[in-house]
Amino acid sequence: MSRRKWKSSIVPSAIMIGPVVLWLGFFIIIPLLYVFIMSFCSLDSHYNVVFKFTVSNYQGLLDSNYIHIYVQSLIIALITTIICIGLAYPFTFYIARSQSKYKKLLYMLVIIPFWTNSLIRIYGWRTFLGTNGWLNHILQYLHVTNGSIEFLFNRGTTILGMVYCLFPFMVLPLYTSIEKLDVNLLEASSDLGAKKYQTFLTVIFPLTVSGIFSGSIMVFIPSLGYFFVANILGGGNSDVIGNLIQRQFQSGNNWPLGAALSIILIAITLLLVKLYQKCGGDMENLGV
Repeated sequence: MSRRKWKSSIVPSAIMIGPVVLWLGFFIIIPLLYVFIMSFCSLDSHYNVVFKFTVSNYQGLLDSNYIHIYVQSLIIALITTIICIGLAYPFTFYIARSQSKYKKLLYMLVIIPFWTNSLIRIYGWRTFLGTNGWLNHILQYLHVTNGSIEFLFNRGTTILGMVYCLFPFMVLPLYTSIEKLDVNLLEASSDLGAKKYQTFLTVIFPLTVSGIFSGSIMVFIPSLGYFFVANILGGGNSDVIGNLIQRQFQSGNNWPLGAALSIILIAITLLLVKLYQKCGGDMENLGV
């Protein structure tokens, strides 16, 4: 290829992908590199970050207090994921296979929460569940309770907030996988005498397991980092890893340790995505 032809082919490509590369480099790659480098930095006597490299930040992650939060985070994320699967699967299956004129409306109801900031919606739950909130007023009006009940500031309300925020992330990949189901396979299963639960276990579930897996990743990973849900609804009684990172960058003023925690969280994300790929998952379901 002549030099002129090479220039004529490379220039249009550079014009098209150049802005994207610059955008990704400036807003994603460089910040991630900065966080990675900071995770190996040290603090001086005045809690200022100094570029004296050490691995003590990663060693500090093995503190028993932190391990308690890791375990608690995993429990909250796992329960949140299981609840989202249990609620989202029948709901999504009905939407995806329904011929009703309300199909688009039901799907839109899943998307609409994205139009409002999740922080505002979580504060709405705090108002609803508070001692002077609507729920307590309704229970007292119906004479179910004699006084106010404290629903907030426990693990249960934290999980409720997580499920509320992350439910759509389970529905969307499930919808994609369920909608792709071949109707002929379902009819063939019925013709061969399989009952509905047998059709589900042997045909429907195996064909939609990729959607369940991708939805689980999209719910499980954010559950580890949604610190604002644990702060507002949990009141500090059900912290997740995100709360630990937040405190290191704010009140703890230990940015290197916070950066190390962030790198570990990123590593968990990449590990789960790689596992998803190994299992033959469709990366489009993860938005990749």
